[in-house]
Amino acid sequence: MAGGNVFDPGHLFGHVQDADHIEVSTKVHPEGKIKLPQLIQTDKPLWTGKTGVKQVDDIQIFEPLELKFTKFMLLEVIAAFIIAVVFIRLANKMSHGDRPKGRLWNLLEAMLLYIRDDVARPAIGDHDADRFLPFLWTMFFFVLGCNLLGLVPWAGSATGALATTGALALITFATVVGSGMSKMGFVGFFKSQVPHMDLPGPLAVLLVPMIFVIEIMGLLIKHFVLAVRLLANMMAGHLVLAVIVAFIAASASSLAWWGVMPASVFGATALNLLELFVAFLQAYIFTFLSALFIGAAVHPH
Repeated sequence: MAGGNVFDPGHLFGHVQDADHIEVSTKVHPEGKIKLPQLIQTDKPLWTGKTGVKQVDDIQIFEPLELKFTKFMLLEVIAAFIIAVVFIRLANKMSHGDRPKGRLWNLLEAMLLYIRDDVARPAIGDHDADRFLPFLWTMFFFVLGCNLLGLVPWAGSATGALATTGALALITFATVVGSGMSKMGFVGFFKSQVPHMDLPGPLAVLLVPMIFVIEIMGLLIKHFVLAVRLLANMMAGHLVLAVIVAFIAASASSLAWWGVMPASVFGATALNLLELFVAFLQAYIFTFLSALFIGAAVHPH
C-alpha cells in the first residue's frame, strides 16, 4: 500500500492485475500472499511494454514479459480443467443414450442448445454453423469459467488482463480469417472484403483500394475491440468492488466506520450479484460477436 493510502491507484490496480502470487488472508499466511513456484527465473524482463503515456504506464496495462507462472495462468488452467471434467462426463452420458436428468445436465444442455440455435445458426447459417459449434462452445464456457473464478475471494479474473482477452481475440481472428480462406481461397477472401459495386473504371481504380484498406483495418479493429470490451468490463467491476471495500479500511479509525461498514458490505454484495450477471453476459457477448465475425467471413457481402 503506497503511503498507507487505500485509494492509491497503484494499490487498487494491484488487486485486479496479474501477479506471481495469490493474495490470501493474513490468518492463512503471515505475509498475506502465497508465492507461486517458478520454473524459470529471470533477472530482468525480456520485454517491457511502454506506451510513453505516464498514466497508462503507471497502471501497467502491458505486463512485462518475464516467463513467470502467474495467478491468472493458474486460474485459466483450473477453468479449463473444470470444463474438461464436466463436459467429458456429460459427453460420456450422452454417448450411452442416457436420458437428460438432473439440474446440472439440463442446465448445461440448455446452454449448449441456446448457443447453437440462437447464436451460431442465425449468425453463421444452418449449413455452416455446426462446424464452428465446438469453437463457440469452448470460447463461451472458458470465458464464463474465468469470469466466475473472478468472483472467488482473493482469486482474481483472468479475463481482466489484456494478455488473456488478447489471446482469445487472436484465436477468434485466426478462426475468422482461416474459415474465410478455407471457403474462398487466399485471394478470394481478400477480394470478398470489398463489396461488389457497379462503378465506372476510373472511379473503381480510385475507390476500391481505399475501401479495401478500410475493410482490412476494420477487420483488425473489430477483433482488437473484442479483446478490450471483455477486459474493460471485467476489470472495471473488480475495481469498483475494490474501491467500495476500501472505504471500510479508510474509515477504520473513526466513528464513521459504523455507518460506512454496513453500507460498503451491502454495496459489495449487490455489486457481486451484478458481477455474476456480467460474467454470463460478457461470455455471451464474446461468443455472439465471434459468431458474427465468422458468419461475415464465410458469407461475405
